[in-house]
Amino acid sequence: MDEVMVVDGNKAAALGAMLSKPVVVAAYPITPQTPLVEYISQIIADGLLDADLVEVESEHSALSVLQGASLAGGRVFTGTSGQGLAFMFEPYIRTAPLRLPIVMVIATRDGISPQCVWGGQQDAITVRDGGWIQIYVENNQEILDTVIMAYRIGEDPEVLLPVNVCYDGFYLSHMSEAVKIPDQRLVDRFLPPYRPDHVKLDPEQPMSVDPLTSGVLFTHYRQGHLEGQEKAKEVIDRVDEEFGKMFGRSYGGLIENYRMEDAEVALVCMGSPCGTGKVVVDQMREKGIKVGLVKVRALRPFPVERLLNSLNGMRAIGVVDKNVCFGWGTGVLYMELSAALKGFSIPILDFIGGLGGSDITSDHFKLAIEKTMEAAKEKPFKKVHWLGVE
Repeated sequence: MDEVMVVDGNKAAALGAMLSKPVVVAAYPITPQTPLVEYISQIIADGLLDADLVEVESEHSALSVLQGASLAGGRVFTGTSGQGLAFMFEPYIRTAPLRLPIVMVIATRDGISPQCVWGGQQDAITVRDGGWIQIYVENNQEILDTVIMAYRIGEDPEVLLPVNVCYDGFYLSHMSEAVKIPDQRLVDRFLPPYRPDHVKLDPEQPMSVDPLTSGVLFTHYRQGHLEGQEKAKEVIDRVDEEFGKMFGRSYGGLIENYRMEDAEVALVCMGSPCGTGKVVVDQMREKGIKVGLVKVRALRPFPVERLLNSLNGMRAIGVVDKNVCFGWGTGVLYMELSAALKGFSIPILDFIGGLGGSDITSDHFKLAIEKTMEAAKEKPFKKVHWLGVE
């Protein structure tokens, strides 16, 4: 039987890492990820995880250390946030093309300036095209479970890519709730040891890693990288299904559909706001309003096919974004979804909120549903709404 503990999101991530048995951990503390480093350090000190903890001087070094450990065949783990992720950018964009299945959680934080240490999704959103798989989660149980699944996904021979598990800073990283801790024996059955055969540094069998390449060879590697991302779509769905059968919890894989069976309008969002959105959807259903919610879990690879299937037949769609897309004047999820649905002649509205640590409230979701319903009735609508400002 699962043990139940009341933990915050950072500890949930640390416990997920502990159960996954990485052999090297390297991390540098930064708000709101700092408690994660403390938790994982204590876990190793208490002998609950047999891993080398490398105390680095920066985030740049943290990921560089893990690249070497992963190249040597080790399962590894780290976490970061905000400006730490920005400082890590150089090794970050090298990790995925090297096909290293590193798992790194991001306790997401809004960008600076203006000066801000509070929650948002802008840091992780900004590096979405760095080649990593990115999964955004709703609550602390999903943090722990997704960290375990992330290793199965990234280490799959058809994928071999690093994975970010992104959880909203403060709203999840520092919020405590009851979480079921899986039995280690079950996790060991679900997640076998990492045995890479595509790359491994071995003095007995020397090999070159990341040599200067020609344009043709470079293009070949890029093609393989993109194929790995595409294959990850099937793997993410399959791993989630297998996790559900073994542990009794599943999250829909790439996306989760909530009350979408007979919906006429839909909200689409990512991360912790989805919990509030589901409550409001239930309230609207009691009033006879046929609204559903689609939670996008994987921003990369973007689940085009699943979204087309879920949103087909909707009269209007409202996107709730906890980030912005510079240059387009919208949120990122709105931009991505609009591209995916380019063949659909239906209204798509964007509701931007939750920036700089502000709340996306139930009233905001009610407003989003109201405006989306008006658009569904072919009334004039404004494309972008700024929640809490207008």
